[in-house]
Amino acid sequence: MEAFFRRVKAGQTPGYPRYKGERWFDTVVWPSDRDGCRWDSTPDAGHIRLYLQGIGHIRVHAHRCIAGRVKTISVKREGDAWYVILACDEVPTNVLPPTGRVTGIDLGVSEFAALADGTLIRNPAWWRQTEERLTKAARRHSLRYPPGCTRSKRKVRSSQNLAKIHRGNARKRLDFHHKLALNLVRENDILVHEALNIAGMVRAPRPKPNPDRPGEFLANRAAAKAALNKRILDAGWAQFLTILTAKAENAGRLTVVVNARNSSRTCYQCGQVDAASRAGITFRCTTCGHEDHADVNAARNLLRAGLVLIQAE
Repeated sequence: MEAFFRRVKAGQTPGYPRYKGERWFDTVVWPSDRDGCRWDSTPDAGHIRLYLQGIGHIRVHAHRCIAGRVKTISVKREGDAWYVILACDEVPTNVLPPTGRVTGIDLGVSEFAALADGTLIRNPAWWRQTEERLTKAARRHSLRYPPGCTRSKRKVRSSQNLAKIHRGNARKRLDFHHKLALNLVRENDILVHEALNIAGMVRAPRPKPNPDRPGEFLANRAAAKAALNKRILDAGWAQFLTILTAKAENAGRLTVVVNARNSSRTCYQCGQVDAASRAGITFRCTTCGHEDHADVNAARNLLRAGLVLIQAE
């Protein structure tokens, strides 16, 4: 309600308050430990206990030891599964010995990433692996009952089944990102990647009005753009870069973010900028004839720009 009246006073489009059902909020946060909740690190029959005011003690299956001091406790629901999320303070760092290696990282959809040393990392494409299952589950869920009918147990079970498939994809994606980021941090002292405006990259194309026929629109390749947006979101670039930055900071590594302008059009050998040099996944310079994988060439340009930026600072 406060946000509604604030937008009204500011002259913005206020929208209208919506009814918030029982499944609207899936996360409850306790701002501090021992204020309505308590994390008990003493094992009890192989389990960790969590105390919640009004509920009591709950056994938690911890997948690893908790480092540092527990600061914030959150309880989250995903479908029919429940999770405890801990935000810790005073976490000790794990500085790794230097390796003397540096690399540039160019993210993509055909290949998830290309490194400056020529390594190509395959894109698992988790969404494509379960596309058929998701389509069938979503169709079955939508046909459980027509709109306007009361919620049934079968509808709840179908929604949980659909959420389970999405949750499986999210877990696979997160596991892949953690393992890849850890390997990159262990092998390199400096990691350079491009500054990505992912929100702008996945924005739908604007409609093109037909000047000859008012009220009609020209083709704007919205379907092709939607397919590309789905592949970008499935790759999860933002999540990977967040994990990479956190692991690098914990290990004492340096991450450098550079402007990716013309990185895929610039020849790494002679520096010539020409859009015609790139044809699909192959880069062939129109000036010096240098030939390489397009993403690897871009990763090497990013690495060179990152090293120049470090020297300048």
